[in-house]
Amino acid sequence: MSLQQERDVGVTEDGLDYDALADLLGEHVLDREEHVNAEGFVIRPDEVEDVLSTLKDRAGFDHLSAVTAQEYDDRYESIYHLKKYDDPTQELSIVVPTSSDEPVSQSGASVFDTADWHEREAYDLVGIEYDEHPDLRRILLPETWQGHPLSNGYNQTQPQVVPLREHANPLQEDKQSPQDPDTMFVNIGPHHPATHGVLHVKTVLDGEQIVDIDPDIGYLHRSEEQMCEQGTYRHQIMPYPDRWDYTPGGLLNEWAYARAAEDLADIDVPEYAQVLRTMGAELTRIAAHMLAVGTFGLDLYGDFTVIFMYAIRDREVVQNLLEDLTGQRLMFNYFRLGGVAWDLPEPREEYLEKVREFTEEVPERLEEYHDLISGNEIFQMRTIDTGVLPPEVAKSYGATGPVARGSGVDYDLRRDDPYGYYDELDWDVVTEDGMDNYARLLVRLREVEESAKIVRQCADILEDWPEDDREIQSNVPRTLKPEPDKEIYRAVEGAKGELGIYIRSDGTDKPARFKIRSPCFSNLQTLPVMSEGEYIPDMVASLGSLDIVLGEVDR
Repeated sequence: MSLQQERDVGVTEDGLDYDALADLLGEHVLDREEHVNAEGFVIRPDEVEDVLSTLKDRAGFDHLSAVTAQEYDDRYESIYHLKKYDDPTQELSIVVPTSSDEPVSQSGASVFDTADWHEREAYDLVGIEYDEHPDLRRILLPETWQGHPLSNGYNQTQPQVVPLREHANPLQEDKQSPQDPDTMFVNIGPHHPATHGVLHVKTVLDGEQIVDIDPDIGYLHRSEEQMCEQGTYRHQIMPYPDRWDYTPGGLLNEWAYARAAEDLADIDVPEYAQVLRTMGAELTRIAAHMLAVGTFGLDLYGDFTVIFMYAIRDREVVQNLLEDLTGQRLMFNYFRLGGVAWDLPEPREEYLEKVREFTEEVPERLEEYHDLISGNEIFQMRTIDTGVLPPEVAKSYGATGPVARGSGVDYDLRRDDPYGYYDELDWDVVTEDGMDNYARLLVRLREVEESAKIVRQCADILEDWPEDDREIQSNVPRTLKPEPDKEIYRAVEGAKGELGIYIRSDGTDKPARFKIRSPCFSNLQTLPVMSEGEYIPDMVASLGSLDIVLGEVDR
């Protein structure tokens, strides 16, 4: 059997054949669970590595989207959400239960690098330990924290003492250069204009070269998942997504929750509302990319007056259009389960004309950006061949969005796992093969043009839509109570990559578990790979090219 035939195990014209996958795994599969999006295979906690390796090498599941951890009354559970970069509609959940007395499971980090941080988060917040993990320590909370906040027995009133670790030596032997042990430890952040938020980068230098870096996150952890677990599906959760990626990722974030909840509760969305969602989402993507490009230029050669203000100027035009549509400039709260809050502003012809005027100006404005940024000699010297991220490494770390597409990974959920109105429109997925910081900038600039094409088509469709058929919301029950133990993982293509939501229901009007798969969280994992062996200025460029927002990284 050829490698390609092996990778096609379980693939039929109608999608995945879970029986064939179960046969491939054989005795590893203890039980099977029905999830809304992907069947779950229950396996033993000491066989995680074997199962993930088999599915990756022989069935082609090369994308670990996320790891969700949770505690039940009688057990702990880790769920590995698997997909394929070539076809993300082929999904599989690997469910790993462990006993309440001894929550220990084998790590999957040797198979997927992205499991490193995801398992650390599970350990930190839920309390599951992962055998053979390369670096199992807390990731969001201080190392001295007592207890695991998402475990059932956690005492919220216990005192927490977080002392400074006196006389700690950050230069461990494994971080030193074998040629020259005289390495230097440098703190970058957490409060620094080049860290795009409260990020602390622990950096070890050998001369001027980076030997090791460790991104230290958790300074902005806001318990967004837990707040969503305290809200009702129908009304109280939707305002929160705007606050995850506030640059803005607003409508894109709202769509991630809406898609998961609508599929969980079997809610239809009118076609007209799908067009409104698609137009609003792409305006949001343009605004997010404009900020990413402007701050990137500011990072690299400090040009506030021209580069940054040019980007903010164009972003403000988009913000004006979004404000007219949603009533807000940042925290939009425009989506509703089953549709959107309201129709286009009146007079609608005038609003649509403003939208078209902006989209028609985008190509000319992008030429200015290419003259000022991509054609700038200083910018090219600092970005070409720095922050190199090979495609297979990007996949192993679960990188998505412009970070992955800048490495030639042709992956975009708008096309590959269609939702909204995207599959009815004419647009292209943008990729670059440079694999470096320069390529990631080019992807974002080209994506702005593609988003403008989508917005313009949506405006034309909305203008011609019959007045009597402009349905903005379907009939949604006032109180939503999905069936108990119904589980789903759904994702959309956010401005920064795959933004996914896992929800488990318990029969009430609030989720029993709500997990956010942040694209920034997985993308930031790639920073050490991109930076080791390079210089501090190169690391600053690499970090800027990732376009992270710590509010979404930490959640």
